Order: sequence, then structure tokens, then C-alpha cells
Amino acid sequence: MEHEDPLVTAEWLKENITAPDVRVVDATWFPPFLNMEKTGRQAWSEGHIPGSVYFDIDAIKAGGTDLPHMLPDPVMFSSRVRKLGIGDGNRIIVYDQFKFFASARVWWMLRVMGQKDVKVLDGGLQAWIDAGGELEDLPPVPVERHFTARVRSDLVKDANQVLAASEAGSHTIIDSRSPERFSGDAPEPREDLPSGHIPGSICQPSGELRTPDDRLKSADELRTLFADPTAPTIATCGSGVSAAVTALALARLGNWDVAVYDGSWTEWASDSSRPIAKGAA
Repeated sequence: MEHEDPLVTAEWLKENITAPDVRVVDATWFPPFLNMEKTGRQAWSEGHIPGSVYFDIDAIKAGGTDLPHMLPDPVMFSSRVRKLGIGDGNRIIVYDQFKFFASARVWWMLRVMGQKDVKVLDGGLQAWIDAGGELEDLPPVPVERHFTARVRSDLVKDANQVLAASEAGSHTIIDSRSPERFSGDAPEPREDLPSGHIPGSICQPSGELRTPDDRLKSADELRTLFADPTAPTIATCGSGVSAAVTALALARLGNWDVAVYDGSWTEWASDSSRPIAKGAA
């Protein structure tokens, strides 16, 4: 539950994976600019934690927008996750095969839709393998369950809300992108998108929140990276994925109310009327 650590260990999962209320979700996603040889779904199909279903953030998304993997409406979300066998009364464990990216995003999405008992597997699939966990390549046959969406609108922000927070200084705005993209010294991976940052925001790259073996840093280590972990906070990044890693890290420090700017820099910088700051934080 939300007063606990938002992550579980591979050892915990090995002991609890056969519990009837536990559902394991593979959320592997590779940023398109990395030009990976496989998709997240292909990675899952080649080998996954037994019984895990695949949650595709590029498929379970809002329609009618050019922005990538935006949060869908609760009706569409509920319909999709029910078909994955995810529903009321489940304990949901999300993992991925790439640096917490999408597992944190799916953790956040489920929480926006009202799910409280959802956690991330610390270290992802590799931690499971290192703990002696087995893999399977056969897709499970999930039993559809009822999923009741109770939307927490406070956990998601749009461009107008972020602009207001930037102008008023009402929230700490944390940008998870690299310092070079934040300062405007490096180009954005998305063509024709200017680099820079939202005025008043702080650069805290999501990569610095992880250990070398891709586990989330301890609470003591994370506290050194945030000036005020309990402050009202909006997390942003390139397209709303790595920002969720910031939200996950702050939840480990007790701040469960961090909002994610869903459109993030892709939306912000695509409108020339929005202010863009340059230089280091």
C-alpha cells in the first residue's frame, strides 16, 4: 500500500508470485531514438517472468493526438487492463527490461486510475534472473477481471497547469532529461523540437536515481538529490516516461503525490508561444 516502499525485491516476488491475487506486468519499452533491434513486446515474447502479461504504453494510450503514449481516458484504460487480467483486488507488480523507464510509467498510470496496491520490481527482469527466477516464452491466457477506475486527477498535469505552476512558483518542477538537453546545448532526439527547459524547473536526470545495476537508489542516497522531497512537485521529461521514475523515487521518500506532466517537453516545446529557458538550472 502507499505508506510502504513503492518497490519490491526479486526475492519477495519469488516468494509471492503464486499468490492468487498477485498479477505481474511486463512494461518493457525502448525509446524510439535508440533504434533498438527489437520492440518491448518482442523482448517480452522472447522471455518473461512466468505469468506476466505485456502492457504496451504505445497501445494503451489516448487517441486523437500526435503526442506519444498520452494517458487514455478511464473507460479505454479499464477496458484494456481488464483484458490483461488486471482488476480490483489485485496486487500488481510491474517490471521491465530497460532501466525502470516504462515500469515506473505503468506504475504511475495505474495509480492515476485509482489502483493503490501496485509496485515496481526493483532491478527489473535482470534482478529476477539474478535471484534464480525462471523465464518462460509462452504468453499467458489471462482471465478478464473487473477494473474500477477512480481517477486521481491530482497526479497528472497538462500544459496550462504547468505554465501556471511555473509562473507562480507553486510547485517544484523537476526535469528528468539530460543536463545538455535541459540547458539547450544538445539537440532533442525528436526532429525540429528545440531544446531548453520550462522556466523555473530543476534538472535531475532520471539516470542519477539508479544504481549501476539499474536498481533504484536507497532512500538515504535519494535524499541527497532532492532539496525538498516533500514539496508539491511536478515531474517532466521528454515524453512523460522517465518523469515517472522521478515520481517513483520521491514516493520512496514518502511523497506519493508527485504529478507527472503527461505531454512533457514534446508538447511544451512544440508550441512556440510557450516560454523556453536556456542554460543550466
